[in-house]
Amino acid sequence: MNAAAASRAGAADPVASLRLAQWPEAEPLVMPLRVRVFVDEQGVPAEIEQDELDPVSLHAIATDASGAVIGTGRLLPDGHVGRMAVDARCRGRGVGARVLLALLDEAARRGHRKAILHAQLSAEGFYARYGFHRTGDVFLEAGIAHTVMERELSPPG
Repeated sequence: MNAAAASRAGAADPVASLRLAQWPEAEPLVMPLRVRVFVDEQGVPAEIEQDELDPVSLHAIATDASGAVIGTGRLLPDGHVGRMAVDARCRGRGVGARVLLALLDEAARRGHRKAILHAQLSAEGFYARYGFHRTGDVFLEAGIAHTVMERELSPPG
C-alpha cells in the first residue's frame, strides 16, 4: 500500500507535509507531541520517554496545513521503528500510516531486509494491516503491554 492509499476513504488527509529529519531539527518539533501522547495520555514516565537512541535515529515529522506536528515516529540505525505517535484529533485518518510507510521506505532504501518494532497491544492490528506479524511474547514496557512485531522489506525500485 502506498502513502496515498493509506488515507481512509471519505476522510480528508490531514497531512500537509511529511519529512524525515535528524534529531537537532526534529527534537523541538516532535517532543511536544510525544509528551502529549506518551506521558500525558499513556502515563509513560517523562524521564524515560526521550532516550539515547533519539540522536542516532531518523525522525518522521508529519504536519497539518497550519504547520502543527500531528504525527511522528523514528527509525533506528538497525531498522527498528519506534516512538510512533499521532495527535488525538487526527487518529484514524491515515497519519500513522503515512508516518509508518515513510519510515519503512527509508529502512528499505538503507538496505534493511526487515523492520522490527515493539507494538503496544492496542496497536497490533494497525501494524498487522501493514504486513507486520507478532514474533515475540507479550511484555511490559513503561507499564504498557507490548509485543515484538516484524515484517520483511523489499528493496526499493
